[in-house]
Amino acid sequence: MTLMEESVNAQNLTSFFSGLELAVFVSRHSSESGTPTLSVHVPGNLGEAEMGGIPRRVSISPANAMRNALHVMASLRDEMRLSYDVSYECTHHGPSLDAPAMFVELGSSAKQWNDLSAAGVVARAAIEAISKFDSRQAKAVLGIGGPHYNAKFTQMALEDNVAFGHIIPKYAVDIIDVEIIRQCMKKTLEDVNDVILDWKGIKGENKLSLVSMLGEIGLPFEKV
Repeated sequence: MTLMEESVNAQNLTSFFSGLELAVFVSRHSSESGTPTLSVHVPGNLGEAEMGGIPRRVSISPANAMRNALHVMASLRDEMRLSYDVSYECTHHGPSLDAPAMFVELGSSAKQWNDLSAAGVVARAAIEAISKFDSRQAKAVLGIGGPHYNAKFTQMALEDNVAFGHIIPKYAVDIIDVEIIRQCMKKTLEDVNDVILDWKGIKGENKLSLVSMLGEIGLPFEKV
């Protein structure tokens, strides 16, 4: 399917499909730094809906599918000797879908958008996510803390048997509550029973309240 508008505004996508199993958005990514990046993330809003979607509603995260795409990106990047970062992005922007959804992106400027080799990597990563959709071998976790592009979580997913679903970045920790954390757990395709905290990537004033919320839910956590 080809969208005729910005993908962040595809809130009515599920109206066109019955029993949608997985939505993979192949998209370009932009950033002020312009860093060449191959990235993957879940759409949805942890707070206000500033770029599409619904306020305080996230899409269903296909944790293993995103991990599979990430592995393909990293492998082909090395094989083809491309000068690109490979990274998870945190959960951000619309749409907010009640279906498994993920973005596979090429960034972060017009130079990269016209790089056919890198575009091919993104396409193959999307295909891998779809073709191995029923293979869910890695343990799904919720990630909290750190920057928008979390290198620690990316490294863990590439090296260990762990798949991140939703990722709540440092800049959003002070706006979340128990309801949002529970929603991020519930709206992950796989069962989520653990949280990984980028401990140094969480503001000191937010740490106590965050640990308290996790305790209220009964979620064990690991600091990295």
